[in-house]
Amino acid sequence: MVSIDVSEPAVVVRARTRARAPAWCTGCGAPSEWVHSRYERRLADTALGGRPVRIDLSVRRLYCENADCPKVTFAEQVPGPTVRYQRRTPLLQQVVQAVGVLLAGRGGSRMLRVIHVALSRCTVLSQLMRVPLPPPVTPRVLGVDDFALYGDTYGTLLVDATTRLPLTLWEGRDAEQLGRWLREHPGIEVVCRDGSLTYRQAITSGAPEALQVSHRFHLWQGLSPQIQKIASAHHGCLPAALPELEPAPASDSSTAPPPAETPAGLHAQRLFEAVHALTDTGRSYSSTSRELGLDRRTVRKYARARTWQKVMRRPPRRTTALDPYLDHLQQRWDEGEHSAKILHQELQIKGYLGHYQRVKMAVAPLRLGLPLDAPRERPPSPREAARWIITAPERRTPHTTQRLHRLLEHCPELQHAHHLVRQFAAMLDTRDAAPLADWLDQLTGSGLPPLAGMAKALHEDQPAVINGITTRYNSGVNEGRITDVKLQKRLMAGRAGVPLLRHRVVLIAHLRRRDADRLTLTPR
Repeated sequence: MVSIDVSEPAVVVRARTRARAPAWCTGCGAPSEWVHSRYERRLADTALGGRPVRIDLSVRRLYCENADCPKVTFAEQVPGPTVRYQRRTPLLQQVVQAVGVLLAGRGGSRMLRVIHVALSRCTVLSQLMRVPLPPPVTPRVLGVDDFALYGDTYGTLLVDATTRLPLTLWEGRDAEQLGRWLREHPGIEVVCRDGSLTYRQAITSGAPEALQVSHRFHLWQGLSPQIQKIASAHHGCLPAALPELEPAPASDSSTAPPPAETPAGLHAQRLFEAVHALTDTGRSYSSTSRELGLDRRTVRKYARARTWQKVMRRPPRRTTALDPYLDHLQQRWDEGEHSAKILHQELQIKGYLGHYQRVKMAVAPLRLGLPLDAPRERPPSPREAARWIITAPERRTPHTTQRLHRLLEHCPELQHAHHLVRQFAAMLDTRDAAPLADWLDQLTGSGLPPLAGMAKALHEDQPAVINGITTRYNSGVNEGRITDVKLQKRLMAGRAGVPLLRHRVVLIAHLRRRDADRLTLTPR
């Protein structure tokens, strides 16, 4: 070392190599002391005390004394601070590459500015792509799954299920590319996958001796859309899940309906009278809609209604946080307290956390002499009914159990589907695939087309399904790694190419594993 200058914005360290120390040729490795000349290298180093550091290093250029070496001259390298063709020290280069792996281009560039390293996002990405990937290994248990790259374009991700580290990924999910990779890496014993026919064919051709395992989660997940299709086909049975309402008192048919009191009611009454004035004479819906300037569906709605109040009927209101306090509101109103502000303060004392406006809107019908607008249950949607059937009985709420019981009593088809679902759940819980063949025959003969189609697909992949039920292997690690792939894509705004995405996904997993192992080995 010659000197250290701290007067500049950066800390400048000036150093010089020794004049008579031998240097080794970078071409043939022979030592040499025959000096040709000197030149100065400027190396950036990690910041010191919040200031960037620059090393001005004077090094020698020497002649190679080996006559057979193609190099005539070479520059000496100082072990530790210098690397050939590098203007950063190895320590700073490691920092740049680690930041690039973790934050990619734009985020990495911003982070490096914080530690006083000025690099553009393109430079950070180029340094990231220079990091070599870990050497390829042949896993004993391989996980294969697909993921969405963008739009309708998909990719394939391979994961070592034993170490839980990603191996590689590529664009596309065709059988040829996966089969070629499997043939290049012989020795795989188990392959975990979903029910994809493409992956099944690729594994059969590329690793015929490997045990194929269909993922338990995908098997169970495949039931839900089939049950939803059955519920959609029996949509008329879904209102049976609601409790029976008490019959309303008979009304005198001779009594005329009350007149409209609101602008919306007046508008509905006028439209109702105008539509019926035309349709009652035999005019078609299309002709009436053209004459009144209304949509045909609007005309049909008013023409089918017997009174204008039917058109104004509101859908059932959803439950709110105020519903447990409706009885108290009614009681206080009957006692003569008509101030919504005071009522809101009383409810707050009782534990109500909602807004004052909700209380004000709730008591609005009472001011007109109408009853409180109590919530009414809605019939379940097909998706909701499918979720009830798929959910384990011990995880259902009492309210859901009651609604499902009423629905199954009313609809034999859904009850049969529920029985089949619980049979399959028992197989997964006990890891017993012995009843699988009989269960598939029941699906085929159930008379429910969605389940019959599913049975056909499971019949074709029955060995892998049996392995998925009975063995401990699964694709859970694949799902976790795909979540990580999607995270890396979002961090790069979805514009990352496949090579860059592959580099980041593989390297960041190994970086995390290395840091975790380092923390584990560090004594406390």
